[in-house]
Amino acid sequence: MIDLRSDTVTLPSAEMRKVIMRAPVGDDQFGEDPTVNKLQELVAAVLQKEAALWLPSGTMANQVALRVLTRPGDDVIVSRESHVVWHETGGAAANAGVQFTAIGQHGVFSVDDLLSVVKPRGHMIYPPTTLVAIENTHNRAGGIVFPQEQVERICTGAADHGMATYLDGARVWNAAVASRCSPAELTQPFDLTSAALSKGLGAPGGTMLAGSADLIAQCVRHRRMLGGAMRQVGILAAAGLYAVEQNRDRLADDHENARLVANKLASSRFVDLSLETVQTNILVFHLTPTSPDAQTVVARAEEQGVLVLPLGPRTVRVVTHLDVSRRECERAADLLLGAIEGSS
Repeated sequence: MIDLRSDTVTLPSAEMRKVIMRAPVGDDQFGEDPTVNKLQELVAAVLQKEAALWLPSGTMANQVALRVLTRPGDDVIVSRESHVVWHETGGAAANAGVQFTAIGQHGVFSVDDLLSVVKPRGHMIYPPTTLVAIENTHNRAGGIVFPQEQVERICTGAADHGMATYLDGARVWNAAVASRCSPAELTQPFDLTSAALSKGLGAPGGTMLAGSADLIAQCVRHRRMLGGAMRQVGILAAAGLYAVEQNRDRLADDHENARLVANKLASSRFVDLSLETVQTNILVFHLTPTSPDAQTVVARAEEQGVLVLPLGPRTVRVVTHLDVSRRECERAADLLLGAIEGSS
C-alpha cells in the first residue's frame, strides 16, 4: 500500500530505532529523564523560547494551551475549519469550557477580520474574547502557510486588545521550509506555540509546547491533569531529537511530491483543485458534481493500493511524507486519477 492518508503514518527508520534503543532514560515526573530534558532544551533553543515541554500528542498540546491561556466561558478566535474545532472530539468545550468564533477564508484571516469580532471584557452579555489561535500550516485548507506579515499584525492587534496568542504549529516545520523563514521567526509573535514531532518529522509520537518559563510551568500542571504525565518517556524523546536534528531539511521533498500529485490530479475535468493552495505536503481537492463521490474514489484507490482520506462527501485529502518516495507518489497519482476517472 502507498499510504497517503496522513504524515502521521510514518514508521521509525532503522537509524531512529537505534537512537531509541540507546537513549538514557529516567523518571520524567521528577525531571530526571535526560533525553526528555535534552529535547526540551533543543526545541526551546530552535524556537527561541524560554522553555519547552514534551506532550504525547498535538491534541493534548492544544487542549493544554486552551486551559492555560483562557478561562471557562471565554471566546477564542480561530480560522474556519481549524483542527482544534473540527478534530478534537469537542475537547475544548469539555476541557477548557471555551467557545469559538471562526473567521476568514481558506485557512487565513486578517487583523481586520479579527478586530471586527472581538468581544470586550466586562460586557453585560458577551463572553470575553481572550485568545486568538492560528493554525500554520492549516490542515483542512490543504497545508496553506499563513502569511507571516499577517501573523505579526494579528498578534500585535491581539496584544493591543489584551488577548493572548497561540500557534497551533503541528506542521510549523513545513511552514518554515515553504516560507523560507526559520521556525523561530514563525513562532516569535506568539505567547505559546506547539510543534509536532510525529507528523512531517516522522517520530512515533510527541508534540512540543514552547513559551515563557511561567507559561510552560502552568502547562506542566495541566498536562498532568489531562493524563499526559509519563515516566521513562526518553524512548520517545530520543525519536523526537533525531527527528528535529535529521528530518527537517528533507521536508522540501515532501512538498515537491505533493505538487507532483496535484499537477496530475488538476488535469482531470472531474477535479476542482487550485494549484496555488498546494504549498506544503498536503493537498485537498474537491470532486465535481459529475464525478464519483469521495467514498467511491477512496474505495477504488484502496483497491489499487493507494490510501487517501475523505474529508467530506466530495472532498479528498492527500498527504505526502518521508515514507513515500517520488516514484511511489508518481504511481499513486496515476492510480488515484484512474480511480476518479474510471467509469465516471
